[in-house]
Amino acid sequence: MLDETPELDNPDYMLLRLGRRLRRRQGQLDEWWQYYRGRPPLPELPKNAEAAFIEFQRKARTNFCGVIANSTVHRLSALGVTGPDGAPDDRVSRWWQLNRLDSRQKQVWRCSMAQSTGYMLVGPHPTRVEDNGRPSPLITPEHPSECIVEYDPETGEPVVGLKAWHSDLDGYGYARVYYDDRSFPYRTAERTGRRLPWGPDSWEYLGDREDGEPHDLDRLPLVEFARMPDLGEAPEPEFACVMDGQDRVNMGVLNRMAASRYSGFRQKWVKGHKFAKRRDPETGLVTVEQPFVPGPNTVWVSEGENAQFGQLDATDLRPFLDEHASDVRDMLIISQTPAYYYAGDLINISADTIAALDLLHVAKCREHIASFGEGLEDVMALAAAQAGVPEDYTEATVRWADPQYLSPAVMADAATKLKAVGYPLDVLAEKLGETPLQVRRITAGAASQALLAASLLPANPAPTAGNLPDDEGADAGGQ
Repeated sequence: MLDETPELDNPDYMLLRLGRRLRRRQGQLDEWWQYYRGRPPLPELPKNAEAAFIEFQRKARTNFCGVIANSTVHRLSALGVTGPDGAPDDRVSRWWQLNRLDSRQKQVWRCSMAQSTGYMLVGPHPTRVEDNGRPSPLITPEHPSECIVEYDPETGEPVVGLKAWHSDLDGYGYARVYYDDRSFPYRTAERTGRRLPWGPDSWEYLGDREDGEPHDLDRLPLVEFARMPDLGEAPEPEFACVMDGQDRVNMGVLNRMAASRYSGFRQKWVKGHKFAKRRDPETGLVTVEQPFVPGPNTVWVSEGENAQFGQLDATDLRPFLDEHASDVRDMLIISQTPAYYYAGDLINISADTIAALDLLHVAKCREHIASFGEGLEDVMALAAAQAGVPEDYTEATVRWADPQYLSPAVMADAATKLKAVGYPLDVLAEKLGETPLQVRRITAGAASQALLAASLLPANPAPTAGNLPDDEGADAGGQ
């Protein structure tokens, strides 16, 4: 049985504490993920109509939460890491490519936008080795349903981390509690489903009980990327502020679909007809027979002398469409998503208008960049510690693509003007969104071309007005 003594240094206690926190937030993560995937709860109808309209309700769901989250993910792209002086680092570039961070970073950003947090875990690579004989760093993206971090309430720094997962191979659940100098592995006592148990008798320790498994990373190897958390508040997904609006949009679509359905096949009415009644011999209930079945090849006839038939008027759908457009615009405004994602009446707009519509969205993306950049610096520092590199990568700089979209013509014009005032070529290449390796190639190529051009000049050029001494050039000009 595990020791439940409430101490921070007790891995048994931290396993159960963080595991129970992980379980408590699982339902919220699932709800956010369903909104992100465009599968929020179905709009409510009267209870007696739910069974008949379940498929009809499903068609009323429109996924704007996924658009809001992805509109930010598309603007977040880390290009690489440079040293404090801005020069690209060959080792970091190799680790970056080895772990495919150009693509895997998007998985972390998408988790952060869709489910409030994402994680990266740093450990030894199983096959790659550094020149000094140490394993190369392995950097893996991790899902928030499997990872969680405990922070020191005084310093705000992460002190304990947990990764817990279910293995489809043997059916057991596995977990590992991480500290800044060691980790402790666990396995469930019995085979279990994907929903892991968190009772004190549910887990058993694997390995040396006293010391755990030491590592020399000198910091927690699990790095959390939380989406813009406020002080004292838990992080939320990018669309948390518009979830009610998404439900309202879906309800409006359902109402419009119902009105459209009955407008296309209008409801009929009849009066003056005497309906036949039948009593059920078993239950005694009296039911009214319905001879008027609607259909494209049916004719309704009544023997009543004063029988009348008619149909209800069609419903005007324009108010439903206006309400839908208004609700969608409200969602985009509240979530700071550019209005051109829902074009509507935006026709032939100028580049200045697009930049104005983009203003709040770009500011939000820059705030994400500031937060996630710190996390990537921690990841690179962990990678350096894993590789046994003495340099301190906490002072490294993460290079990001500019979240503001500019046309190539505008960017080229800006670069030309900056060069005219003395900006060097490598800085201009960075501003144009090139990766650190591309910046090195551009500057090296420009230097080699300049050297080649200088070498092709004649050793003793013929005298011209441009290279004559000042007095001779003046005399020649006077003559």
